[in-house]
Amino acid sequence: MANDDDAVLASVGPRLRALRTRRGITLTQLAETTGISVSTLSRLESGERRPNLELLLPLARVHQVPLDELVGAPPVGDPRVRLKPIKRADSTIVPLTQHPGGPQAFKMVIGPARCEPDPRTHEGYEWLYVLSGKLRLVLAEHDIVLKAGEAAEFDTRLPHWFGSTGEAPVEILSLFGSQGERMHVRAKPRDA
Repeated sequence: MANDDDAVLASVGPRLRALRTRRGITLTQLAETTGISVSTLSRLESGERRPNLELLLPLARVHQVPLDELVGAPPVGDPRVRLKPIKRADSTIVPLTQHPGGPQAFKMVIGPARCEPDPRTHEGYEWLYVLSGKLRLVLAEHDIVLKAGEAAEFDTRLPHWFGSTGEAPVEILSLFGSQGERMHVRAKPRDA
């Protein structure tokens, strides 16, 4: 790792010299605009002086390049999260959290075939947010329909079931936590 860092730092000097010569400016002109002495700039370009942020920031500003370009920062790795969808009948569940314990997040697409309530209970607390479609939520004696942009939060020890209204698929985000964890968003059934 130290050898990699040394190689990156050693490549800064030639990069600085190339930027300056491409712009057609002298060390004296660069010193005037950055406030860095000519001798320091010369030693930086030749590799005799180790670059640091105090020197690189004004140089990046004057050359109008990102700091990453000056130091030749390695490319960032692939930022994509590799999700593994779970298919169940006409529904798809995508776990969004990769670690056990604590609140778990899921994106769900529930098909229209899952529209017959089958209330269950278990330990925990759930928060649902409708991304698109209509979600039917049966919670104890309440039977409500949530539309896109609406959320519900409830104790899962209450008999509950959620699914499509039967018209079309519904897409939701679900956060599930152990008993006592709450998401601090409340939704009340609308008065009919």
